[in-house]
Amino acid sequence: MFVRRSVVSLAVFVAFLAVTGCALPALSDRTESYAIPPAQTSDTRIGRAIAEKVISNPGLSGVHPLANPHDAFAARALLAEAADVSMDVQYYIWRDDITGTMLLHSLYRAAERGVRVRLLLDDNGIAGLDQVLAALDRHQSIEVRLFNPFVLRSPKVLGYLTDFRRLNHRMHNKSFTVDNQAAIIGGRNIADEYFGAGQGALFADLDVLTIGSAVEQVSADFDRYWASSSSYPAADILSEPGEQDLQQWLESARSLESTDEALQYVRTLEGSRFLKDLLAGELDYVWAPVDMVSDDPAKALGQAEKDQLLSQQLRKALGDPKRSVTLVSPYFIPTDAGVELFRSLEERGVEVRVLTNSLEANDVAMVHAGYAKYREPLLEAGVEMYELRRIPGNDSAEKTLQSGLRGSSSASLHAKTFAVDGETVFVGSFNFDPRSNHINTELGFVIESAELAQALESVFDEQVKQGAYQVQLDDDGEMAWIAHNGDETERYEHDPGTGPLKRMLVFLFSLLPIESLL
Repeated sequence: MFVRRSVVSLAVFVAFLAVTGCALPALSDRTESYAIPPAQTSDTRIGRAIAEKVISNPGLSGVHPLANPHDAFAARALLAEAADVSMDVQYYIWRDDITGTMLLHSLYRAAERGVRVRLLLDDNGIAGLDQVLAALDRHQSIEVRLFNPFVLRSPKVLGYLTDFRRLNHRMHNKSFTVDNQAAIIGGRNIADEYFGAGQGALFADLDVLTIGSAVEQVSADFDRYWASSSSYPAADILSEPGEQDLQQWLESARSLESTDEALQYVRTLEGSRFLKDLLAGELDYVWAPVDMVSDDPAKALGQAEKDQLLSQQLRKALGDPKRSVTLVSPYFIPTDAGVELFRSLEERGVEVRVLTNSLEANDVAMVHAGYAKYREPLLEAGVEMYELRRIPGNDSAEKTLQSGLRGSSSASLHAKTFAVDGETVFVGSFNFDPRSNHINTELGFVIESAELAQALESVFDEQVKQGAYQVQLDDDGEMAWIAHNGDETERYEHDPGTGPLKRMLVFLFSLLPIESLL
């Protein structure tokens, strides 16, 4: 009887949510705002610092890769502190941790100087920040919007029961633009694990700092997401903050930033060569044609036309590879169509190499299950397959992260990049999986630079083979994992560094009909 009543109660509750809990507010009263043109921000500190380089390279963009996590954080923090006019910030995940708090505090300090701050966050990745964001949104120079928001705030997961089709679509874009003069895009979210701080898992990732013509493209794209039908003012979604909420958060932020862990992280940043070069105006840029590609925000409502999708824009921008494709993707689920694409490339003599996470390094076992069943067909097609190793126990490596895609000796791969024919490279938020293709919105740069493309290829030649397992088929057609340790090699007959229970779990996940959701 108790079970029956519980089921009935749950059904009534879900029905109540369906009727009353999923209605989004109207957007009729939403204010309009646009990126400030670069001509009006050229006399800012950043504008003056880069003016000579930009003028000397008309129509091109200066690109500086940010592979080291400390450099990636320092770049954002310094740009925020140098902002004079505007900041447009767009992210999928923003955590309430050391780096998340420090960067949020930097946005507040910019606003206190009179800088206009527009903050657009996907509502699925801001756990624990409702009260803080509501308080910041009340600042006269800060406006916060939530993309594809949950009406039911706690627990959010219940929203999926009544509105799964809408809420399953997320904004995976990441961009950080200051004064419409400099922008950072790439794979990193805002959280300790992406910047080499704290005690959590570390991600080897890649962003690029950009100046020049590409920055206007990022700003224009931000504007269309800011004005999209999925972008809601925080004040219409979040509970009204208390009078003391902002002051309490500021005190909490200052307290967090003075902890030993935060101070140690700041000291590590101060030793960054990147930081010294940036402050001295000696940072090197690769100057090249850059095109931004991104999904129409209508994709989040299932309303984007095919030619408005990033995947289609990428195909047009990259053309037909002639010599090589070098792909790095943490969540790699090629589907049957991807396998056929790679097979056709190999048959035409195009060398295809792929780096993704091994099972021991993957932070999402279910995604690995979606990938694992394609390994053998890919190898049969001639694709070179590598899986990033996870080597625990090297504390010094964890504290001083290496540059390059490898990041840390115990990191999980999170970079999303690939090079074509040693001439063109893509960097962005796009994973080679069904979710990036069909469900989430994404963005990235297509950079026509032999220097950057060949740098990625050299990572494979010089680092990946020593830091990843090479997956091969033996003479009997069975898969084997080869680890290169200097001049020695080790061979494994199943996913290295994993127990039978984890492998069995991955196998069971692979039987579920959920590939389109991964």
